[in-house]
Amino acid sequence: MIVINKQRFFRYSVLSILSTALYLSTTHTTSAQQSPTNSQLLASLISQLPTPSSGNQIILNGHTLSAAWLQQRQTDGKVITHLSDGALRQLIGVDLLNTSNPELQPVEWFSSGTPTLNAKLLGGYRYLDISNFAYIAGWQIQANGNTLVISTPPAKINNIRQAKRPTGERLVVDLDRPTPWQVTQGQPIKRPDFNTPISQPPKLLNREWIITLDSTANKSLIQRYTPQPTLLPKKLKQLHSVISPEELIQKVQIVNNRTIISLSVPFGFAPQVSAIANPNRLVIDIQPDALVAKDITWAKGLRWQQKFINSGTDSFPVIWLEINPTVVGLSLKPIWANPETQTGVATLMQTAQRYLAVAGINGGYFNRKNKLPLGAIRRDNQWVSGPILNRGAIAWNDSGEYYFGRLTLNETLITSNNELLSILFLNSGYVQNGIARYTPLWGSTYTPLTDNEIILVVRKDQIINQLPGSKVSVTRIPIPQDGYLLSLRGTAATNTSKLPIGTKVSLTSTTTPADFSRYPHIIGAGPLLVQNRQIVLNAKAETFSDAFTAEQAVRSAICTTTTGSLIIAAVHNHAGGNSPTLAEHAQLMQVMGCVNALNLDGGSSTSLYLGGQLLDRSLNTAARVHNGIGIFINPR
Repeated sequence: MIVINKQRFFRYSVLSILSTALYLSTTHTTSAQQSPTNSQLLASLISQLPTPSSGNQIILNGHTLSAAWLQQRQTDGKVITHLSDGALRQLIGVDLLNTSNPELQPVEWFSSGTPTLNAKLLGGYRYLDISNFAYIAGWQIQANGNTLVISTPPAKINNIRQAKRPTGERLVVDLDRPTPWQVTQGQPIKRPDFNTPISQPPKLLNREWIITLDSTANKSLIQRYTPQPTLLPKKLKQLHSVISPEELIQKVQIVNNRTIISLSVPFGFAPQVSAIANPNRLVIDIQPDALVAKDITWAKGLRWQQKFINSGTDSFPVIWLEINPTVVGLSLKPIWANPETQTGVATLMQTAQRYLAVAGINGGYFNRKNKLPLGAIRRDNQWVSGPILNRGAIAWNDSGEYYFGRLTLNETLITSNNELLSILFLNSGYVQNGIARYTPLWGSTYTPLTDNEIILVVRKDQIINQLPGSKVSVTRIPIPQDGYLLSLRGTAATNTSKLPIGTKVSLTSTTTPADFSRYPHIIGAGPLLVQNRQIVLNAKAETFSDAFTAEQAVRSAICTTTTGSLIIAAVHNHAGGNSPTLAEHAQLMQVMGCVNALNLDGGSSTSLYLGGQLLDRSLNTAARVHNGIGIFINPR
C-alpha cells in the first residue's frame, strides 16, 4: 500500500478499525436501541476517509508535469494510487519490461529485482498500481484536486565519470540513493568552422540530449563542467556556438534542485540510460544501437514492439504497434486537430487525447502555412477532405478489412440542363484551376484560397447565390448546413454563365479504384510502398518530386500482415547514420512481413502515440500535424 506518511497511515488504519468496531456494535442491537451518537460518529469518521480522485497533472518534487493518475479507496480505507505507465516511464525513469499479460507489468528502477505492478486500462490510459512500489522507495504522495503531489527522498550526485567504449562513450552518474530522472532529445548543435565563410551556416553534426535528475551536486562538480570563456572575436561568438560539440558533456547546472546534464551526441547515436543499484548510479551509454528491444502487450489486441531491423547493410530502429482488428472493442478512426474545422494543427498527442484515442500515428500531408489538409480523409462514409494527385491511401471498415491503392475521387456536377462539370477538389487545401467543393465538414465558413474566385452557394440541390471571392483570406463565406459551396478558380470561372441562380443541380461521386467506395474510413498519404507482398514504390506516379524520393528522413507507415494484423510504425536514423530513403523504408516494411504498406507523412511529423506518451521521440521535437489515425478501445 502507499503511505503519505506514517501519521496519515496510522489515521487511516485507526479509522478503518473504528468503523469496523462501530459496525459490529450496531449490528447487535435493535433499531430502537441504536445510539444516535454512534451513528453520527461513524458518519463523521467515514467523511474523513480519502475520496476517490483522478487527474492529469502531478507535482513531482515541486515541478508541475502532465501525467494521468487516479486513486481508489478500498473498503478498509486504504488508498491505492495508480499512475499511467507513460508517466512512470518518461517522468520518473522506470523501465517497462516485456510482458504478454496486459494486466501485469514488470518494471525495473534502481534495483536488481523486477517488481510486477498491476495494470488496468481506463479512459485511454494504462494505469499501474504504484502503491507498494512507492512505499518501498520512500515516496510521499497526496492528492490535491486534480493534481497528485509526489515527493521522493532528497538525492545527491556524488560524482560524474566518463569513459570511452568500443562503440561510443559511457557516462556514469554516481548517486547516494535512487531518484527520478528524465531524458529529452534537444535541438541540433551548431559546429563552428572558422575556415568557412561567415555567410554560410555552421555544420549540424551533433544533437543535444538532456539528462535531468531530481538531485543536487556540490559546487566543485558543477564547475568542472562549466563552459569557459573563449578568446573568439565578438562577431564570431554571435554567429557560432562557443561550446565544442566534440565534448560529450556540454554543461552541468542545477536549476530548482534538479541537476541538468546537457550532452552533445553525434547524429546516428543516442543515449541508452540504465538505472542501477548497489551502488546507485545512472549509466548513460552513447551508442549507435541505443534502442532497447521491447515486446509489451499493452492491451488485449494491442502490442507495443521495438527493435532494430536490417535493410540491406544498414540496421534501423523501428518502433511499432501491432493491432489485432478481430478483438472486440478495438477500432480505428481518422482523427484531425480541430473537430470544428479543417483549419488547424496540433501535436499528435494533443489530437489523440482530444478524441480519447488510446494510440495513434500521424496521417497524411497538409499545408504548414495555412494548416489545411492535402489528401484524403474519410470517416464514417463522409469525405472530410478529398484525395489529390492519385496518391496512395488506405481504406478500412469496422470489421477489420483493409484496402490499399492509389486513390482518385471523381465528382461530377449535373445541372437541370444536363450540363456536366467536373469537381476536381473536395474540402482540400490543394489549390489549382478548376472547381472545388466545400461542405460543412470544412467548417462553418470558407475563406477564398486564391484571388478572384467565384463562389456559388448551393442549398437543397439548388444554386441560391453567386458571390465574388475577392482577395485571398479576406471574406468569410458561410457554408450552408443543408448544402455546400462551389469555388470556381481560374479558367473555371467561365462556367458561371452555365450556373445561374435558381439552377437545380445534383452530384455523382465515385472512386478509382471503385473498391475504395466500399469502405467508410480512408486516410491518404503516399507513396504506396508494398502491395501483395511486392514493393510497388513509384513516387513519380503519385507526383512526388525526385528530391522527395531521394531524401533521407524519419518515416512512418501503416501496413497489414499475413496474420491479418495491422501495424503502425515509426522509423528513425539507422545505427550510426542517417534516416531511411523511401526505397529503404519500403524494404523495411517488406522485411517486417507487410502484405500491403503505405508511407505516411514523415520527418518531424512522425509521431507514434500510446496512452499518454510518444514512443518514438521526445514531445518537444514532434511537429504539429493536421491529421492522424487513432486507435480506440471501446468499452464492452
